[in-house]
Parts: sequence; C-alpha cells; structure tokens
Amino acid sequence: MRLNSNPCLILIIFFVQTKICFSQTSTPFLVLPLTTQEIPPGSFPRSPNKLPFQHNVSLTVSLSVGSPPQNVSMVIDTGSELSWLHCNKTENYPLTFDPTRSSSYKPIPCSSPTCTNQTQDFTIPASCDPNNLCHATLSYADASSSEGNLAFDTFFIGSSDISGLVFGCMDSSFSSNTDEDSKNTGLMGMNRGSLSFVSQMEFPKFSYCISGYDSPGLLLLGDSNFSFVSPLNYTPLINISTPLPYFDRVAYTVRLEGIKVSDKLVPIPKSVFEPDHTGAGQTMVDSGTQFTFLLGPAYTALRNEFLNQTTSVLKVLEDGNFVFQGAMDLCYLVPLRQEKLPKLPDVSLVFEGAEMSVSGESLLYRVPGEVRGNDSVHCFTFGNSELLGVEAFVIGHHHQQNVWMEFDLHKSRIGLAQARCDLATQRFSFAA
Repeated sequence: MRLNSNPCLILIIFFVQTKICFSQTSTPFLVLPLTTQEIPPGSFPRSPNKLPFQHNVSLTVSLSVGSPPQNVSMVIDTGSELSWLHCNKTENYPLTFDPTRSSSYKPIPCSSPTCTNQTQDFTIPASCDPNNLCHATLSYADASSSEGNLAFDTFFIGSSDISGLVFGCMDSSFSSNTDEDSKNTGLMGMNRGSLSFVSQMEFPKFSYCISGYDSPGLLLLGDSNFSFVSPLNYTPLINISTPLPYFDRVAYTVRLEGIKVSDKLVPIPKSVFEPDHTGAGQTMVDSGTQFTFLLGPAYTALRNEFLNQTTSVLKVLEDGNFVFQGAMDLCYLVPLRQEKLPKLPDVSLVFEGAEMSVSGESLLYRVPGEVRGNDSVHCFTFGNSELLGVEAFVIGHHHQQNVWMEFDLHKSRIGLAQARCDLATQRFSFAA
C-alpha cells in the first residue's frame, strides 16, 4: 500500500473536489466532499448487526478504482467493515465496477492469510469458491444479500493512489428495492475491523462534518488540527477482548451515561445503559443509520419527558396504527401553512466526557407524503430499537449534523464539538 500526495492540491474529479493537504506537523491528510443523498425507503440493505428498517438518507462520496480508474460512488458507513462494489452490471445494477477493465485487479485466493485471518469478524465466515478464490457472503436483516470475491485493487482519492486495497467485488445481489439500491456503486466500510477502508489506509484518525440537507459536508482522512473547529470533548471507545454473542467488537462503541431534556436529567437507571453478560445493550456511533435508536426503557422515559415538555406547543398524532419506520411512535400534527416549528426543548445525550446536543428541527422529521387533513406529520427523531428486534443503542447521522466528529483510532476515542459544517466545507472550497 502506498500513498502519494501533493500538498494543498485541489483536483476536480467527477464534478467533485478532493483536497490533499499537510497539517502543521507535515502529516498528509485527505479531504473529500460528503454528499447527503435523499433515497426513498427500501434503498439500501442493512447488515445483521444493524437496524433492519430502510433508511431514506445516505452519506456518499465519489472516488475512482482500478487501472485505468473507473468512477464509483460509495455510501459511508462507520457500522460496516468490508467495502464493496457491484461488479456484475445488470438491469437492476447499472452502476458497477468492471474488474476485467482493470489491470491492477487481483482476486484473493482462499488460502491467502487475508482470507483466513482477516475475515474473522464477518458475520458469515469467508469460504472458497469453485476457483479457490476467497468468497464473501453478506447477509442482511431485511432478507437482502450480496456475495462475491475479495480482491485487491488501486483506489484513487484526488491525486493519491492506494494500491492493494482489499474490497468485495460483488457479482450477485438480492434487494427488496433494487430501483433505489442501484443509485450507488457500493459501500465504504469504516469501522474498526482489519479490512475496513480506514484500517487499511492506516490513518491515525478520520473526521467528518455533516451539513444540513441543503449543503454538502466533508470527510477528512488523516490527522489534522483546525483553528476554526472548537476544542473537542472526547469520549473513550469501549474495547472488550472476550467475544460476546451480541457485542460488535469492531463497532465504535461508547459509554452512554444519561439523557437530558432541557437540562433536566431523565430518570433512567444507570444499569439500562450497561451491556449485559451477552453484550446486548452497547452504544454504537453509526453513520450508516439515519436516526437514533434507544433500548425500550430509555426510549420510553425520553419519550414521556419530551411529550410532557411539548404538550403546550405541539399537537400529538393520535393514531396507534402509525409507527414511523417501525420504531418511532411519537408523532405530531403540524399545520401545512406553518413555516417553522415552535421552540422545542433540547435533547442531550450524555456520554463519558462529552455531550451531544440535539435541538430545533433536528428533533422532528417531516414524514414525506404523510398528510392528515390540513396537517403534515412530524415524528420524534428518536426510536425504540427493541421494536426492531435490535438490542443496542445506535447514534445515527441525523443527530450528528453540524457536529465535528473525530474518530481517533490511535487513542481509541471519539471527539465531538458543535460546528457550522457548511462553513467548514466552504473553507475547503467544496460549497455547492
């Protein structure tokens, strides 16, 4: 693997910009524009250790792969390990990578240490195909699946080329909604597994800043310090050495200690936030999930407190049959003629050493196409993970908007600070 960079070079590629710079310590880092892409429900399959519903917003980046380079777009997912691309062009998947056109493409044999030793965190163990090549099968909770061979190839980000990167070249996929699944070429796994994109790149840390839906954000690969970013508050990552059946050891797991509504600490027993002896109940930071989901007792307590503090300013939707995305059952009716939501109480997630505050319009999500008389339907952007059969707390990217998120891999911690992500993006000339 090699990384060739030119300091502070802006390169136009596929109508997006990538900037390669050096920090004050002369360490190279890469900055990519991060796009918020609207995708209707049923768009992208989820892995078994992820929430089984369909999300309607994904975060994507554009880059190129192979020799000569082929343009691809990939969904950024801190909750997945293996990066993969569709490699079999069909009517359902028109956006693909063609390995036959790449002279640097090298399939990995199943006898390779990469196949035998570095796939241990896969949900389904890697196997041998009839040609003795390393074969990966990705199974999803919504009955979707994707399979193909592991391979090496060169990935290009701006003027940097990363040779020998391992990824999945998927030749067979099944999806419940192929029309929407076809909008991207693949997925970029960014968790702590040995075959994730960020692990293979060997950067000490990476960061992202997600803007609102009307402007792009940015993804930064590498170590850097910016004066325009407020001092970060850090929360340590939780590491366990003993495998547990329901604990994802390569996820970005943090310690959630409490939840506040308008600075009032919601009465939730500390034990609710602690994983049990099976590993169930961990708290994961996941860019591949849109909203935030809490275990039942924590969700119910938060729901009741938020409801109590908003009864005077919002009208509750009284419909027991309507549960948004199968897990979000607190919804409100807002007059169609009303341009802005009333002032809402902030919700703060209290981690060890840091807090994430959610305020304003980030607290309610207008359900597309859902109208009741003269009212639109807005749902509370926290859901009950147990309604989905998931025994975990998951912090989604909707609540990470306008927060500088730093994933410090060397020091095993996550740093966060409130930020104007649109302004940060403009400093790198990525503004639309």
